[in-house]
Amino acid sequence: MTEPATSRLLGPAEVRALAERFGIRPTKKLGQNFVHDPNTVRRIVRAADLTAEDVVVEVGPGLGSLTLALLPAAAHVHAVEIDPALAAALPGTAAEFAPALADRLTVTNVDAMKVEALDPAPTAVVANLPYNVGVPVLLHLLAALPSLEKGLVMVQQEVVDRLAAGPGSKTYGVPSVKLAWFADARRAGPVPRAVFWPVPNVDSGLLAFTRRDPPPGDGAAADRGRVDRAEVFALVDAAFAQRRKALRPALAGWAGSPAAAEEALRAAGIDPMARAETLGVEDFARLAAHRPR
Repeated sequence: MTEPATSRLLGPAEVRALAERFGIRPTKKLGQNFVHDPNTVRRIVRAADLTAEDVVVEVGPGLGSLTLALLPAAAHVHAVEIDPALAAALPGTAAEFAPALADRLTVTNVDAMKVEALDPAPTAVVANLPYNVGVPVLLHLLAALPSLEKGLVMVQQEVVDRLAAGPGSKTYGVPSVKLAWFADARRAGPVPRAVFWPVPNVDSGLLAFTRRDPPPGDGAAADRGRVDRAEVFALVDAAFAQRRKALRPALAGWAGSPAAAEEALRAAGIDPMARAETLGVEDFARLAAHRPR
């Protein structure tokens, strides 16, 4: 019986050696903190719950620490890297450390915010996301790649807490609602600072999510069975822009007047004196369907 192909993973010495070989210096501008602990990348891949048929998109692969752990676990890996030097170096690293699996890797040198399609279509995102753009990148990928079914991403712990928060929580806000439009999310554990080079000055954590259908607007009305995501997101932005206010005055601009906001809120079954952080994504979708036209 043939043994399954595996990768040699990168430790601190290999990460430093590759960085020196390719003249790479991690930059804060690109949010670069490279993982150099094999146990951490193994843990991430296990927690991602991948199957042999999954196609993974990894954003910000850096020197390839997580990429090498993903190659044996998935059918294909799309590595999306904005840094031209890192993008150019990664195929050679895969050939050196995972020669039997290197053909599973496609490297795309592009800003992740500009990704619109990948072939083969990805089913999962697993990534150490650049911390300065983690939330917008995640939301963009979910919007642009409807084939994505699940994911596990590493971001700042405070961002994990916001994204996984439910209505009524102090950390619940715009990112929480927008991610909930696409997926059910949960915290998947902390990541120690010592596994990164350079060591970040923030705590990190893992966020797991599973794609779900977007919420309906208002099934009672034939023309309101689905609402446009952009309309719902604009409403969410308006509601949280004045999160200390009750929704009636906070949504006056969105609806056209406080009275119109109250009418829409009551039609959607929402207390006009409630505040934004008490509403779930289903409430926002229902309210968006009742916006005055």
